[in-house]
Amino acid sequence: MMEENFFERVYFIVRQIPYGRVTSYGAIAKALGTARSARMVGWAMNASHNLEDVPAHRVVNRNGMLSGKHHFQGTNLMQQLLESEGVDVVDNQIVDFEKFFWMPDVMK
Repeated sequence: MMEENFFERVYFIVRQIPYGRVTSYGAIAKALGTARSARMVGWAMNASHNLEDVPAHRVVNRNGMLSGKHHFQGTNLMQQLLESEGVDVVDNQIVDFEKFFWMPDVMK
């Protein structure tokens, strides 16, 4: 199924996000050569809950907001995981891209 292959490619990139850094759904989509598929990246992240080796908490929206936080158990688990890695999360659950953004390499 095409979707499974796409999801695996997303997880391959997410596994590369360095400790203490974040990236966005759109940056992952762009790295996959499918710049307009940020929403599908979100679906892949939503489906990754049972994959302990996929650090889904390091993927935020294009504004740095913890938009996937409601998919984590506990009220602030996503924020707590990021903060435990040294990532500052401010007021409205936003990460400072200037400081913490990681741009994945384009896959060939």
